[in-house]
Amino acid sequence: MSIAEIKKNAEQKMLKSIEAFKNELAKIRTGRAHPGILDQVQVDYYGSLVPISQVANVSLIDARNISVQPWEKGMAAKIEKAIRESDLGLNPSTQGDLIRVPMPPLTEERRKELTKVVKNAGEDAKIAVRNLRRDANEHAKRLLKDKEITEDEDRRSQDDVQKLTDKTIAEIDKLVASKEAEVLAV
Repeated sequence: MSIAEIKKNAEQKMLKSIEAFKNELAKIRTGRAHPGILDQVQVDYYGSLVPISQVANVSLIDARNISVQPWEKGMAAKIEKAIRESDLGLNPSTQGDLIRVPMPPLTEERRKELTKVVKNAGEDAKIAVRNLRRDANEHAKRLLKDKEITEDEDRRSQDDVQKLTDKTIAEIDKLVASKEAEVLAV
């Protein structure tokens, strides 16, 4: 593995970490409706658990309501039960074959809890990025030990990986600040 491959590999993995962090943030609800909130809810579909999006059409009615339109008539009760039993704290109601999921407004206490959750998720993402930096530097050290690169190349590699790490962590900090502002907005 060359220095360029090490850097490229580290950069790709750091970008994946940011994407995973963005997906994690999307799951944290802010009082506004978002169809992605229901992505983690699993429904029993003929004996196997599948995401709601595979058995129904999930869309927004307005800023505070999500509609779930099952593709099969008998699925409405199962979907409603799955949403109610999820850890999202939602209370769906069925109207014919349409399920409405109103988003309850957040209390001040819950908002503060959510900011802590956002900060913890951000810290976990930063730890993952730092681990990627360590792995990339270890690869470069191994190449140096095997005399495949010079000490100058190793130093340059470490500097480049550090710059990439700093850039990625700054991006994570921006995402955390943005999500915190969204959570605390009334």
